[in-house]
Amino acid sequence: MYTHETRVRVRYAETDQMGQMYYGRYAELFEVGRVEALRSIGFPYKRIEENGLLLPVRDLSIRYHRPVRYDDEVTVRTSITSMPAARIHFRYELRDASDALLTEGETTLVFVDSRTKRPCAAPLDLVAALGPYFD
Repeated sequence: MYTHETRVRVRYAETDQMGQMYYGRYAELFEVGRVEALRSIGFPYKRIEENGLLLPVRDLSIRYHRPVRYDDEVTVRTSITSMPAARIHFRYELRDASDALLTEGETTLVFVDSRTKRPCAAPLDLVAALGPYFD
């Protein structure tokens, strides 16, 4: 399993009238974690797209434990839980400064050929980059 951590600070515009992060913004934090996790192993989304691939989200689930509030610094812990094939699965944890679990989530994305719009295999160089984490 590969795990990467990214820190973000919750901005005022991301919160609701109660000062808590609006529920729709959690998926955006997951995206930040996912993009940075892939970048950290040499696969920024730009590279993936330049190679003719798209990564639409197939599934998203979120479980809220504690609210995330305005100006909180949150650690987005992103894990790639298995070797990608035609799909890649991510697990997320949002944690506060004391490492308390705030939110859990998961997404599954599908590798899609940008020309045909059909599912395809994960790039071999991505699979190779992740190999050491799954041996």
